[in-house]
Amino acid sequence: MSEAILKIQDVVKTFGGLHAVNGISFDLAEGEVMGLIGPNGAGKTTLFNVISGYYAPTKGRIQFKGRDIGGLTPYRLASIGIGRTFQVVKPFPGLSVLENVTIAGLCRHPKRKAAEKHAWKILEFTGLADQASKSAANLTLAGRKRLEIGKAMALEPSLLLLDEVVAGLNPTEADKTIELILKIKGFGISILIVEHIMRVIMNISDRVVVLNFGEQLALGKPADVAQDPMVIQAYLGEEAA
Repeated sequence: MSEAILKIQDVVKTFGGLHAVNGISFDLAEGEVMGLIGPNGAGKTTLFNVISGYYAPTKGRIQFKGRDIGGLTPYRLASIGIGRTFQVVKPFPGLSVLENVTIAGLCRHPKRKAAEKHAWKILEFTGLADQASKSAANLTLAGRKRLEIGKAMALEPSLLLLDEVVAGLNPTEADKTIELILKIKGFGISILIVEHIMRVIMNISDRVVVLNFGEQLALGKPADVAQDPMVIQAYLGEEAA
């Protein structure tokens, strides 16, 4: 396996007396897609928020390319190559699709003209170029989710955190999103993805981490994790039955 781009070491996040994330450890290799799964309340989004700088870890270390990043702001993390999407998509509604991606691109290309040129490339890559002038508020859910990925890609990340980018899509839209994620992987970008739809996780992940009540329940290849009795009991019970 390639060298680790992200190292999570015994990460804990508490809120008062609640351990939302408790002792999570795993490495994400360069170019690897890792799925992060677990039932509601398992700690997935909290862990995402810790990794992406919205929360500082209570304990433990987070390293990106060998550098400690625990507690750095989201803006700093974006500037060093970590992009993320959000489960609840919120584009800038008064702006066009192109303007949304251009704003994100300013982090890497401070001059407007260069950022806009970069944004056009992202729109072509994500399949949104034909909707560049449309108000972002008028996109379908699938379009808004694709725009969310586009804004994260405009940061030119080497690590991409995807938070339920397939949830709510019909099977055709989901398949197109899977194709887009695999295209991103083809560029060697490392991906950590939270997703409830097991078909998606099983199709795109090299490995899977399973959380339950803030604890790390399992880590391994999708096929192996899917057969783990503890995972089946905690998360896959209905689908596996």
